[in-house]
Amino acid sequence: MKKDLLNIYDLEPADFDIIWKKAQKLKTSLKEGRSHTSLKGKTLGMIFDKSSTRTRISFEVGMYQLGGIALFLNSRDTQIGRGESISDSAQMMSRYLNGIMIRTFSQKSVEDFARWASIPVINGLTDLLHPCQILSDLFTIKEKKGSYNKLKIAYIGDGNNIANSWIEAAARLPIQLSLACPDGYDPDAKIMAKGKKEAKEGITLYRDPFEAVKKADVLYTDVWVSMGQESEDKERKKIFKNYQINKKLLKEAKKDAIVMHCLPAHRGEEISADVIDGSQSVVIDQAENRLHVQKAVLEILL
Repeated sequence: MKKDLLNIYDLEPADFDIIWKKAQKLKTSLKEGRSHTSLKGKTLGMIFDKSSTRTRISFEVGMYQLGGIALFLNSRDTQIGRGESISDSAQMMSRYLNGIMIRTFSQKSVEDFARWASIPVINGLTDLLHPCQILSDLFTIKEKKGSYNKLKIAYIGDGNNIANSWIEAAARLPIQLSLACPDGYDPDAKIMAKGKKEAKEGITLYRDPFEAVKKADVLYTDVWVSMGQESEDKERKKIFKNYQINKKLLKEAKKDAIVMHCLPAHRGEEISADVIDGSQSVVIDQAENRLHVQKAVLEILL
C-alpha cells in the first residue's frame, strides 16, 4: 500500500521516530564515507512550479546518494504546463517513476496528484504547507537539544506555510508552540482551529513577539515576503518591522535557546545579522538536515 507525505498529519507519532533513526543512520554513513544505495534502480520525478535551491539540491543529491535517479521536471517544459490534466499526468507518471516530489502553489494540486497517482507523492512545498522543512527542523532540534518533548517553540513573523506546518507538528507531537503574527497575517484559520484542539502542550497566538518568546527553547522565523507576494513588499516591511528576531528579542528566551530560519534569509529584515550569524544560530545545520531527513523519507516511501 502506497503512502504519501502531503502534510504532517500523514505521519503517526511512531513514524517520526522511524524517520529520525533512519536519518541519523544515513547521516552517519555519509559522514563516514560509507555508501548506502538502497534505492538503486529507483527514479524520482521532481515537478517544480516554484524556484528552489535547498529543495532541489537536497532531493536530487539525496536520490543520487541512495543510488537512484532524480528527474527535474519544470512544469513549463512539460505537457502539464500546456493544460494536461492532473489525473492523466499522475497516472502516466506512475508508469514511469517510483515516486513524485512536487513544489507548487496549490495544496489541492498536490492532493489531487496523490489521489490519481499509484506511487508515493511528496509535498516539497505549497503555499499552505511545507512538511519536509518542519521534519528537518524537528530532527535538528532533537540533535541540538536531545529531545523536542515539552520544548517551547516560538515562531515570529508571517503566518505562512512554515507556521501552518509547525501547528500541525504541535498537534502531533509533545511540543509547546507560540506564534507572534501581525493582525491580518495569521496562520490558516482551519489549521489553527484543528491544531489548538489537538495540541497536548498548547498552541498560543500572540501579537506581541516579546510575549511569544518568553522562556522559549527555540526561536524561528521566515521571510516577510514569500514567493508570489513581491507586490506587497513595501507594505509588508512596514507591518512586520517590529517582528524581527534580534538580540533584544533573543534575551527574552532561555539562555541556551537556538535560533532557526528555513532560508533564504534577509538580514536586517526578519532577522538581524548578528543573530543569524551568531553562536546560537543553527540555520546551516537545519539546511543540511534537509538532505538526511528527506533521504530517510525517500527510502521509507520508495
